Amino acid sequence: MRQETKDRSELNSVYGRRRGLEHWQVIAVILAVYDFVAVCGAYFLALLLRFDGVFSAIPQEYIQPYSQFILPCAAGSVLVFFLARMYNSVWRYASYTELVRCFIGSMIASVAHTALITALLKRMPISYYLMGAVFQFALLVIVRFGFRFIQVFKNRHETADPKSKRIMLIGAGNAAQMILRDMTQASEVSNKVVCIIDDNPNKWHRTMDGIPIVGGRDDILSSVEKYNVDEIYLAIPSASAQQKRDILAICNETGCKLKQLPGLYQFVVGEATVSAMKDVSVEDLLGREPIRTDMNEVFEFINGKTVLVTGGGGSIGSELCRQIAAHNPKQLIIFDIYENNAYAIQLELREKYPNLNLETLIGSVRDSRRMFDVFETYRPQVVYHAAAHKHVPLMEDSPCEAIKNNAIGTFKTAYAAMVHGCERFVLISTDKAVNPTNIMGASKRLCEMIIQSFDMKIKAGKAREIPQLFTHDGTENADKDGTGKVFENIKTEFVAVRFGNVLGSNGSVIPIFKKQIEKGGPVTVTHPDIIRYFMTIPEAVSLVMMAGVYAKGGEIFVLDMGSPVKIDTLARNLIKLSGFKPDVDIKIEYTGLRPGEKLYEEKLMAEEGLQKTDNDLIHIGNPIKFDEDVFLGKLEGLMLAAYANREGQIRDLVKDMVSTYQLAGEPAMARQKSA
Repeated sequence: MRQETKDRSELNSVYGRRRGLEHWQVIAVILAVYDFVAVCGAYFLALLLRFDGVFSAIPQEYIQPYSQFILPCAAGSVLVFFLARMYNSVWRYASYTELVRCFIGSMIASVAHTALITALLKRMPISYYLMGAVFQFALLVIVRFGFRFIQVFKNRHETADPKSKRIMLIGAGNAAQMILRDMTQASEVSNKVVCIIDDNPNKWHRTMDGIPIVGGRDDILSSVEKYNVDEIYLAIPSASAQQKRDILAICNETGCKLKQLPGLYQFVVGEATVSAMKDVSVEDLLGREPIRTDMNEVFEFINGKTVLVTGGGGSIGSELCRQIAAHNPKQLIIFDIYENNAYAIQLELREKYPNLNLETLIGSVRDSRRMFDVFETYRPQVVYHAAAHKHVPLMEDSPCEAIKNNAIGTFKTAYAAMVHGCERFVLISTDKAVNPTNIMGASKRLCEMIIQSFDMKIKAGKAREIPQLFTHDGTENADKDGTGKVFENIKTEFVAVRFGNVLGSNGSVIPIFKKQIEKGGPVTVTHPDIIRYFMTIPEAVSLVMMAGVYAKGGEIFVLDMGSPVKIDTLARNLIKLSGFKPDVDIKIEYTGLRPGEKLYEEKLMAEEGLQKTDNDLIHIGNPIKFDEDVFLGKLEGLMLAAYANREGQIRDLVKDMVSTYQLAGEPAMARQKSA
């Protein structure tokens, strides 16, 4: 970085010599000449004013010392102004800082003038000293701030651009003032703030930079109509999520486009500008505080370990990789079958963490030989298993693929982890595994049962009884020598983490709704009463990693997703945020529940209770008891049926293994909906 800066400096130096003075340097020279003349003129005006503006009335005893002293004094003053950095500013954007510099430089020059002319030549009239200092400061400031004053006046009185937007600013604090200043200075921005809203009654009916503060949040709707507002900017960076939600809920009824500062950080670092404003997202309307976790325990757990993330290019997997990379692992291994996503997260992490020991591997969790090779080569100590098919409707049409990838892929990955000394295996599960009504949810429940079976066998010292599943020659047979030593001292801890939908993930409703709105609608919602639990991707991943720290083996961790959200409300809010009216500009169509889809998702089975952990947002479900020997014995038949693509048989086999799985049309589904 230092070398780059040095090279750039040398290049600029050569380039500057070739071109001569830069434009700003020319302006600085002109300013210096002006300042020289201004100092001479200021004290001459002071002397002239002292004698009623009549030059002939000025005694020679004052003219002579003034004439002898003023030229060297003016030259010295210019030097003082230079040292006060009064020639380095971009005066088009002059602000309080430049005003202070002008005041300090002028004051020092005036004091020096007073002291030197009195000591060396003659005591002048008091008004000469005082008025000379005032005139000097005024002349210095006028020329420097004149351009900006003209620009402000022009911007406020010029004919409005028909393309410009009329803006309401919410918040009359420092952040709002910074935004107003930025809009005034940026001549290319023709948008205009026409009114300001603030809940502090002491500010009502007053102005900020000439803009009226018209009232509190109760006046938003009427003021939007009165001032013909097109866009609303929320400039209260310190507001809580709940406060923002309440304000934005009102703003969302106006049909105006909404923007806000991303957060308090932008204000603190002085980035409260128009360009820093971001569109209000539907997440902001959920109105809950972001989940903050103390990641110190995670840092201690990850630090110095080799970590494997399967499905590392997906929504959850890539965020896992980001957070793991930030916690100083010995090595991070990204494993994914889709090379584009894997390559994207690889580039991102290599740019952000150049010293990270990173490996990116392509392969399928279905391929036990590939999984054995990965674990044999890299010996990961911690595995986050995020690889899965997740789309409910697609898996209903391809149930065998759900079983191959989700259930059998999890089994093969878990087996390879167990026999290669992995310390902890964390399965990323879903709330759709609770009383599943679709094959995707049932396949994830199978995944949970698989890791529970592994845990039970390991704790019982019977790891060798876990079958090794093959769909080809078992060249990667774990017990190659037949002695069973590979199964001795198995200590792998298997756990699952279950949570609901994540905002913005691949295939989630919000990106789909946004695309439908961009096309002009309609926005499709399966049912007006359907609800889902939501969490942001970083929040979910942080809690997944925390749950991995708490693991002792066999647990199903359940993340607190807060209150459920109605999908219909989510769609309507998103339409409003896009500046349209639901059912007027953009139609909402109800398409009916898709095969296997629930009206609501449960976080926990009825048979499971909840245990607390040290984190109030992470709970442990008591495992439902099942016969792991019978379960493991049926897995090979399930695998063979899936690989034979016997779709007509696969659901019945899954139903036989997952007692809580309710096939479409069964009475239990109606019971779930009524609950």
